[in-house]
Amino acid sequence: MAKLKFRPLHDRVVVRRVNSDEKTAGGIIIPDTAQEKPSEGEVIAIGPGARDESGKLVPLDVKEGDIILFGKWSGTEVKIGGEELLIMKESDIMGVVA
Repeated sequence: MAKLKFRPLHDRVVVRRVNSDEKTAGGIIIPDTAQEKPSEGEVIAIGPGARDESGKLVPLDVKEGDIILFGKWSGTEVKIGGEELLIMKESDIMGVVA
């Protein structure tokens, strides 16, 4: 995939949702309109970090390539280069999948 030509600011991250399963455990196929959007994604770009009270830059805990979990309504959906992505603050991220 081509390099993303977007750099988030401060403590924001750009996330690509991972594809959810289209079948249930019992083998029933779920149509696209009935599927919930996944709350798991891959970090594809990060900002430089936030500043603390003294003005010192605090780097982010996540890095590009991390698989993360986030809240159902987290982030803002944007379309960059024809691809649907999410931009969210690091505080919206619940954890990194190891």
